[in-house]
Amino acid sequence: MLIAMGGIMIAAVGIDKGIQAYDNWKWDSERLVRIEQARADVANMQMTISELAQDQEALEQFMEENSAFFEETGSQPEKLLPAEGEDIQSEAPENMPEENQQTDASGNVLGDISGNQQVDVSGNGQADVSGNGQIDVSGNILGDISGNQQMDVSGNVFGDISGNQQGEVSGNMLETTLGEKRQIRGSYMETQMQNEIDKKIIGENHIDFSHLTIACLGDSITEASNLSNMESYQQYAYPEKLGEILAAEKVTNLGIGGSSIGRYWADPFVERFKDIPADTDLIIVMGGTNDGFCLSQKELGSMEERKANTFIGDLDELMRGLKENYPQAKIVFATPLPNVLHDMLRKERAYLLPQSVLVNAIKELAVEYEIPVIDLYNANILDTHDAAVIYNYMPDGVHCNSAGYTILAEHFAAELIRLYEQDQEVWE
Repeated sequence: MLIAMGGIMIAAVGIDKGIQAYDNWKWDSERLVRIEQARADVANMQMTISELAQDQEALEQFMEENSAFFEETGSQPEKLLPAEGEDIQSEAPENMPEENQQTDASGNVLGDISGNQQVDVSGNGQADVSGNGQIDVSGNILGDISGNQQMDVSGNVFGDISGNQQGEVSGNMLETTLGEKRQIRGSYMETQMQNEIDKKIIGENHIDFSHLTIACLGDSITEASNLSNMESYQQYAYPEKLGEILAAEKVTNLGIGGSSIGRYWADPFVERFKDIPADTDLIIVMGGTNDGFCLSQKELGSMEERKANTFIGDLDELMRGLKENYPQAKIVFATPLPNVLHDMLRKERAYLLPQSVLVNAIKELAVEYEIPVIDLYNANILDTHDAAVIYNYMPDGVHCNSAGYTILAEHFAAELIRLYEQDQEVWE
């Protein structure tokens, strides 16, 4: 009888493992189909937006028609990530108030995607897409729409260099979130204002970066693969421009178009970070855009388990691996820029999580590993939910043109200068 009972238990265990194996196989099969479809849809959306970007009115109309599906990001929740087993609903807003007007790329007075009107520094309507009628470069105080003093180009009366009042690069102090920033001004205006501040910081920099070797790990935004039809296209990429701005000794561009942080998309960062040269002084990791295109609750994973092949698990492995393999290097992570393609995908895919969930995971793990974060997502710069940003800087809705990559490089440079000023010994 004991032998029979033992046989039954062994058989039960075998059946359970068999069921788990089948469930895993079924999940992997479904996931691969979803990812391939997402890739195709992203490519189609990029083409559509690129075509619309040639016609200001058509672009504005497209953005307005789809604005109901854009993520409305409010104040940061008390907990960055859900508890294990907690479901995250990623439903798009069902109704958009009539007064929520869209950005006008031609410069007409329209609201940003949060429904708040955008104003230029004189209090008039939105700046036009050519950059005219934008920032007051005379150094006058720029007012926000609430009437509070904001930032001027001389660097007075403003928060940190990312534009986040009272925030710091790591995001550990009193941050201003993307949703809160959108309530003050649109991304195009924020980008122009922030760029003036960044260029002033760069112009006044007295830090010597000439001995630094820099490696930039990333995806197509790092590689600038969208410009690959141009001769020597990587000269326009943000890593190369960053190296020129800082006069760094050497910059290695490890961006690969279509790559992801985790193992579920393609060319994952976690499997190629060891390509970073051993003598690198500064490592910049910018990714998450492609991860977001397939990120369901199951792909996200949990902080408790940190399983491989989940975003949290692979990101944890990446951060730990960088710290262990490059103990002498300064490591900096950057959150992805908010992009309209993500929300367009969520329009058809209820399982997709908001970008903010991914951003919060990066920031939470970075705190644990004591890695500073340049929070591009909450900076409200180069956000393609603003039609004027698409028209001027990001013509396919997710990648920069040469001017956009320059702005991105200048922002990275200013943030790195600020990091040095906060913690000088890390560069010595």
